[in-house]
Amino acid sequence: MQKIIKLHLSKAYSNVPEEKIMLFSSITFLFTFLPLTMVLYYICPQNGKNAVLLTASLIFYAWGEPVYVVLMILVILFNYICGKDIYLKLRNKKAAKRSLISAVAINLLILGFFKYYGFFVDLCDAFLPIRIPKRELSLPIGISFYVFQAVSYLIDVYRGEVKAQKHLLHFALYISMFPQLIAGPIVRYIDIEVQLNKRTVSLAKFGSGVRFFIIGLGKKVILANGIGAIFDSIYSGFAAGGKLSVLTAWLGAAAYTLQIYFDFSGYSDMAMGLGRMFGFQFPKNFDYPYTAKSITDFWRRWHISLSTWFREYVYIPLGGNRVNTGRHIFNLMAVWSLTGFWHGAAWNFLFWGFYYGVLLIMEKYIWGERLKQLPLAIQHLYTLFIIVIGWVFFFSSSLKEALAYLGMLFGLGAAGLSDSAVLFLLCSNWLLLFAALAACVPLPFRILMQVKNAFFQKYCANIIYLLLFLISIASLVSGTFNPFLYFRF
Repeated sequence: MQKIIKLHLSKAYSNVPEEKIMLFSSITFLFTFLPLTMVLYYICPQNGKNAVLLTASLIFYAWGEPVYVVLMILVILFNYICGKDIYLKLRNKKAAKRSLISAVAINLLILGFFKYYGFFVDLCDAFLPIRIPKRELSLPIGISFYVFQAVSYLIDVYRGEVKAQKHLLHFALYISMFPQLIAGPIVRYIDIEVQLNKRTVSLAKFGSGVRFFIIGLGKKVILANGIGAIFDSIYSGFAAGGKLSVLTAWLGAAAYTLQIYFDFSGYSDMAMGLGRMFGFQFPKNFDYPYTAKSITDFWRRWHISLSTWFREYVYIPLGGNRVNTGRHIFNLMAVWSLTGFWHGAAWNFLFWGFYYGVLLIMEKYIWGERLKQLPLAIQHLYTLFIIVIGWVFFFSSSLKEALAYLGMLFGLGAAGLSDSAVLFLLCSNWLLLFAALAACVPLPFRILMQVKNAFFQKYCANIIYLLLFLISIASLVSGTFNPFLYFRF
């Protein structure tokens, strides 16, 4: 496995053996867990399908988190009871609001304890004359995602947008459903309320799910892992104290930009595909974000479910954009500070959120209209430049390290403009990089969809998917453990 991914995941999973985490891109999942689950699901009567899927989801989670599955069950029970309590109190809005605030606060305390405990202890140690004893805690996998889903459910019940779920089994499935449990998308209860009670499964939907899954698997195993090796070879030398040339530093940042997209969008595609195989329709989480013409446009296309969550449950309740300029700026900065902090308990993540908050404000009030008047190519280059710079704060282990890497991008402390390393990496990986760049835009897929030849659509397209699957499996067999980058959040 790539050293850099292990470095990034080491703190988050200090007490969880990495090889025990079940991945969609693993032989165990693809040829044992998923086939058995599918067989049991389809032979089971309609009224038992949710029970099969819930059992499979708990086993899937317990595979890597045998202790923290208890925490998840407690979160499920707590929010199920709170949802019913809030719903029964809706005639008395004040009482319902008190129940909502208490329930949301407890959910956030649970998330905060496991995710931010160490950060705040270190912060206190820096300012207090005494040292607070600290015990390293492993981060429960997917806790940021399933806690946010629980909170969205409670708020929607309070708003009267959904009724409280009467069936504990259905609610438990909503929180723990394994296709999107570990890294999203963050599915709002309102979007799948009907599907939890009744959904249709057809051959067409199943086939669509299989195609989505294979595309996601290819993105992860072929593109993300391959490009991740390029990033690893560059970043590991930098992290060890070495100097990079300017072009090598840019190649490393660009490689991570591609890696994180294919890694995370690959997971999301697999999640959507698995959902369709079981009759669920999950929301789209990515829409070719690197084709964006502005940072505002980028955040309409990247991690759509998280942006939607913060818009619906933080930004709009704060007043959204229906306030004066000063308050609107405050709202944007509050949302993006929280977005950065959601991604990780470290100053570089906070700065990353602050960075995007400032840029969005600038686009809104200063150069947004002027940007629209520029040639399309300039708009794209501007957006990509900002995105690549932003990912430096994301992949660095500290703010200090991020600033040092940024300096090398612009020649400060760099080992010259170019070196043999960047030429070697480009020459030996040009085909992989070309394929990755092509996959970032919708044109190849559109061309494929425009082919009207019935023979091609029926046979050749299926052959392409089969070859993609076989190449992915071959890569898995010859590779090593490769966790998804967003598991750490």
